[in-house]
Parts: sequence; C-alpha cells; structure tokens
Amino acid sequence: MRAYDVIKRKRDGDKLTSEEIEFLIKGYTAGEIPDYQMSAWAMAVFLQGMDSQETAKLTEVMAQSGDMIDLSPIEGVKVDKHSTGGVGDTTTLVLAPLVAACGAPVAKMSGRGLGHTGGTIDKLEAISGFETGLSRDKFIASVNQQGVAIAGQTGNLAPADKKLYALRDVTATVDSIPLIASSIMSKKIASGADGIVLDVKVGDGAFMKTYEESVDLAKTMVNIGKEVGRDTVAVVSDMDQPLGLAVGNALEVAEAIKTLKGEGPTDLTELSLTLGVQMLLLAGVVDDKEEARTMLEEAINDGSALEKLKEMIDNQGGNGSVVNNLDLLPQAENTVEVKAESSGYVEKIAAERVGVAALLLGAGRETKESEIDLAVGVELTSKVGAEIKKGDTLAVLHYNDEQRLVEAKEKLLAAYQIGSKKPEQNRLIHEIID
Repeated sequence: MRAYDVIKRKRDGDKLTSEEIEFLIKGYTAGEIPDYQMSAWAMAVFLQGMDSQETAKLTEVMAQSGDMIDLSPIEGVKVDKHSTGGVGDTTTLVLAPLVAACGAPVAKMSGRGLGHTGGTIDKLEAISGFETGLSRDKFIASVNQQGVAIAGQTGNLAPADKKLYALRDVTATVDSIPLIASSIMSKKIASGADGIVLDVKVGDGAFMKTYEESVDLAKTMVNIGKEVGRDTVAVVSDMDQPLGLAVGNALEVAEAIKTLKGEGPTDLTELSLTLGVQMLLLAGVVDDKEEARTMLEEAINDGSALEKLKEMIDNQGGNGSVVNNLDLLPQAENTVEVKAESSGYVEKIAAERVGVAALLLGAGRETKESEIDLAVGVELTSKVGAEIKKGDTLAVLHYNDEQRLVEAKEKLLAAYQIGSKKPEQNRLIHEIID
C-alpha cells in the first residue's frame, strides 16, 4: 500500500477502507509518511469529506495511537462531558460535583487553555494547593471514594491527533467537520468513558459560528460514538454572548461556587442542569429526564453538590474552605468599571471580543509557553436584553498590569452593541441530539 494511492482515492472522492485509514495514520504517527503527503490527504478530506464509517475509523485509530485509559476499576457507568469551547464556559466546575452528588461517578480529564481564557485545569489551580497531576491509582481511588476527580490529561493521549492537528493548523485544513469531530472524539474515547455528553457551542464566541455547522458537527460526533460503541449525546448551546458573568480563572471558580449555592447566573445554571440531566441518564442513575432534573436541583438546594466540591478539593490537596470564603481565591490588585457610552438596550455582546479582552489582561495564553494571571479577567454586569443608561456600568475589569488595561478596555467596549430596541433573546439550548 502507498500513501500516494490513498491520497489519490480521497482526492477523487472515493471512500477509504479501514485498512487504508489505519495505514495512513499509523505511518504518519511513526514518521514513515512525510508532512507533505499528509497535508495533501488532509486537503483532500477538506474538499471531499468523509462518511460516518470513515470518520469513525479515523477516530478509532487516532485514539489507539497512544494511551488508552482503562477506567474499569471505577464502579458504575463513567460519563464524560466535553465542550467545544467558548467564553466564560464554567460548566465542568459546576457539573463534576453536581452530577457526582447525584450518584454518577465523574472521572474527568481536562486540559489547559490556549487563547481566550484558561482551561479547566488552569481554573482549578486558582484554588490554593489543588493538585491536578494525579497518578492513575490516585485518580481511580478518588472517584471510587469521593465519586469525583478532575485531573490533567496524560501527555500521550491520542498523539496521532496532536501531530495531525499541528499540520492542519498550518495548511488551512482545520475547518473540516470529519477532522474536527475525529480530533475531539479520539481524545474522549482514549480517556475511557462509557458515555460522552458533548456541549457543542454555536455563535460569535464559538468555533462553529452558524447553527447549521454546529448541528453538523454534533451529529457527526454522535454518529462516531455510535460506530465505536460509546453512548453519546450532544447538546447544541448558544455562545453568541459569554456564558454567565465571569471570564477569567479565579473569577470563574467563584462563579461556579455561587452556582452550586443556587446563586449563579441563570444561563450557567440552566446549561449545567441540561447537561447534568444527560449525564445522569447515560450513567443509568435514572431513566426519566424530569426525575434527573429534580435530583440535580435538590443537590443544589440541600448543599450536597457544594459539599461534594469541597470533598474533591480537599482530596486533591486544595483548601476546601474556599467554598465558604471566596476571598481565598487570587484577587487582582485593581478593578475598573467600563461605562456605557450611550443609552438603550444591550443588543449584542460579541463573546470573542470579551474573551480577547480577558486574554489581554493576562487571563489566557497567546502561546503554549505563556504564563497566565489567575486573578485577572472580566466581570459582566449587563447581558443582552438589559436596558441601560449612559454612564451605567457594563462590566468590571480585574487587572494587575496597567499597560494591559487600555487595549483590554477598548476591546470590551467594542464588544457591546447598544440599540434603541430590546432584542429577542437567543435560545440557550438550540437542540439535543442523541
């Protein structure tokens, strides 16, 4: 078999066999197939696409290219949740203890952020002492004993995907549904979960900007799950404005704690409950959506979800007292209010610009080597639909570096669109695909 022939067949729109896909991915990972041939194949896929069987096989081979994590020592059905990313996306910090408090084991492996704000691991490290580099034995024991653990991803998870993504990033082949879906799902499958709940974002702050693209991606990933024997559900949710009110690592941890106390923003709470319902259903804790939602709401109301978060923090070396004292989180030295320059209604908040404003303050990474400032970020006080007067506060910037402030403030102001008519609100949950 030759790489040339596989490239040519895909260029001509033919369906590749499992053997051809396996030959290509294994050969590229091993360094036997050069970048220029793999680039040609990626462009052929970009132009011609792949069907569900091809995409599932690609996913499976990439997942098997590195560590395949065995979670079988953990009792019960293990359900993972993955978000395609957004601005102020704090759901994992809420969901992990919330779902665990309802009896579903949560063995979550998360990554660091690159871009707008930190990833889940960055956020958790805003809690003093919190250890994310758990050994396999400690990770499994934590889930069996506490019902929940969140750890950093292993360095050898789906290395074929890591290598292929780096190539796609410089060859204009990132925006391909089969390649995006297989990239995401290969890591989820390698992580060992029995079921997968996907939060597929759509809108200004999401990777997928249109509803049609997001649904296509969601259906492709659900089909991959079906093909490889993993129960998979996708929730298509809105990211046309930031989720919740906080954008920044310590700020988002504080917001997650407030949400588990029943004091969180409406949209973050609702999305967390929606995703939590799907996780409980896949885990087999209950088989009725209404019953699942009631369980989740009760776990918030009776304090058991917050207590589960404290247990997880204490177990992983952190200071669990933070759940009752948010002042223990990193605090920025300075804050400044960003004021509205006109009166009217908030018609739009460009989520991506808000994320960039937080990045400029130091809350995110511009490169993998960048150090982030866990204390800084953006705290929104007005969301889409709010009526405001000139001079009202739109948001508060938390900052430590005066030089970063001017550009961040300009970017945030540019994110807000003020008009004379109250806009229709986007639906938070667009669709659930199973």
